[in-house]
Amino acid sequence: QVQLVESGGGLVQPGGSLRLSCAASGSLFSIYRYNMGWYRQTPGKERELVATISDRGSTNYADSVKGRATISRDGAKNTAYLQMNSLKPEDTAVYYCKAEGGPAYRAYWGQGTQVTVSS
Repeated sequence: QVQLVESGGGLVQPGGSLRLSCAASGSLFSIYRYNMGWYRQTPGKERELVATISDRGSTNYADSVKGRATISRDGAKNTAYLQMNSLKPEDTAVYYCKAEGGPAYRAYWGQGTQVTVSS
């Protein structure tokens, strides 16, 4: 099994910054390769991709956050991060961490953390 716990969300003013963390645990995560990603969702909308990072370090970003977001991972801590700068009100959403891989290449999701960008 793989368990994911997000943290670091909160209220921030436009133009501010946040760093979200995703702590991964479980026997499967410790022995298999997983791609990690951050997604976000607002009420009435589909969950959308923000950024992904592969086990090899290859990254991908949504056009809406390019230049403002950086995804990274720390293998020693089994943690993925999303650094977001120059935050905009439209970045307001619940942010979810995702791990995908393992022997059956299934996906695991965290519970989400709220990010609110407002004056």
